[in-house]
Amino acid sequence: MSLKQMIEINTKKIEMWSKLGSRATFGLSVLEIEKHIKNLCVLTCDVSTSAGLDRFRKQVPDKFIELGISEQNLIGIASGLSSEGFKVITTTFAPFQTMRCCEQIKVNLGYMKTKVIMTGLASGLILGSLGYTHCSIEDIGVLRSIPNITIISPADGLEVVKSLLASINHKESVYIRLTGGANSTPVYKKDYQFKIGKAVKLVDGNNVAIFSSGASVSQALKAAEMLKQKKIDTSVINFHTIKPIDRDIILEEAKSKKLIITVEEHNVLGGLGSAVSEVLASISSSPKLIKIGVNDQYSKSGSYDYLLKYYGLTADKIIETVTKNFK
Repeated sequence: MSLKQMIEINTKKIEMWSKLGSRATFGLSVLEIEKHIKNLCVLTCDVSTSAGLDRFRKQVPDKFIELGISEQNLIGIASGLSSEGFKVITTTFAPFQTMRCCEQIKVNLGYMKTKVIMTGLASGLILGSLGYTHCSIEDIGVLRSIPNITIISPADGLEVVKSLLASINHKESVYIRLTGGANSTPVYKKDYQFKIGKAVKLVDGNNVAIFSSGASVSQALKAAEMLKQKKIDTSVINFHTIKPIDRDIILEEAKSKKLIITVEEHNVLGGLGSAVSEVLASISSSPKLIKIGVNDQYSKSGSYDYLLKYYGLTADKIIETVTKNFK
């Protein structure tokens, strides 16, 4: 059975995944994938409920390993299982999945090239009420600097499923960064072709290009729709893969646009905006680039909606930034 046939994708499921949110969708998807992969093994750090994996834990306990609050051991054991032929998925909350075990990721996955699929739960600003110990605005920047790590930031529930399926046989270790909450707006209403490293143009426009990833993509789409009323024709490109970045579409948009905006729930240093700027710096002439994200600071904690507004990550704020800089 091909990877595409492992999970049935239809309109009802896409709607369900959007209502459930990325974490529950992840758990359901892993349970379906397990039926077709005998050597699958899932490791968590005391987050089976948070990751939507309770049914997986109960139904296939021989494929589930609970390590408690022990993230460095998580990567060490995962890399050992991978070296013995298992297809391994690890998960815990994003700051702990990436930074608490960063040295193990560097040595075991980056340097030794052991293949593991890491899933960072609740990345970005969704856990803002718990403060910046639980927000994750540095994970892309940290992992992007480690060789042999692919980074994916799904835009909605369907893309969470597509990311998992694409990662199963991917040559490198993968970090899947889950953002946003439940009852989110679906970016995709039907199935589409997903390819690691290939961005998706959702809207085609002539004046401005908005590059976005994760939960921010839905806000970028809303902004583009409203910018039409201001006679600013805007492209929206979903960069579901941050590393490797899709250089071709960046260079293509740079040829015709007066302004490029990047939008992400991450520090403006080290994330999607930085990856885009590195590509633009390689050409002799490029449009102005404005990066919308967390401005290299830890603000006060707050609700998800509050922090999105504070950092300019809502559709209204994106429009404000575009109109201010578009000439």
